Parts: sequence; structure tokens; C-alpha cells
Amino acid sequence: MKKVFKLQQENKNPERQLDAVKNEIRKYMKRERKKKLPEDAIFWDFDCRFGQSSDDAESLSASEVITALNKAHEATWNECYVEIIAKASMKKENTSDEEASTTE
Repeated sequence: MKKVFKLQQENKNPERQLDAVKNEIRKYMKRERKKKLPEDAIFWDFDCRFGQSSDDAESLSASEVITALNKAHEATWNECYVEIIAKASMKKENTSDEEASTTE
């Protein structure tokens, strides 16, 4: 999901608008987590970016996106850019060092 959210709109309470944006982000993450994982994957991971525009966006973890939204609301941003891309996190391969230590 790559989207610019309006945080300040006429005829809307800013707190309600912020809650609507948070809800949409949480729904997207929940929907992505429900998708079937590839065989060698453990879980869904998210690459997230957040900023006032796509050029200014910085990388964040998935749990930091909501707190970044709160900070943007406190700073009275008119809009913010959110990018969330789901990726399957793969299992780690056993190396020969790990196999040698387990056989001893």
C-alpha cells in the first residue's frame, strides 16, 4: 500500500480523521497477514516508510507507524505518506557450524 492520507479536512474532526487513518492501516496489515504464506516462510513482515511526502519518507518498523501518525497529528501535518509492503520472512538455513555443534 502506497498512499497519501489527509490528516486535516474541512468539516471533519481531526481526531476522528486520525482514527480513520489508523483503522485503515490496521485493516490492511490484518488482511495481508491472513494471506497464505509460501512454504519456506515463517511469517509476514512489513517494509514501512512514513513522511510528509514520498521523497521525505523514512523507513520504520510496522509497530512504529501508528506512533509516527500520532506525532504527525501533533505537528498538525495536513497530509502524510504511508508505504507498507508485505514480504514473507524466510526460515534461516542451517550452516555447517551449527550442524557440527548439534552432533557433538
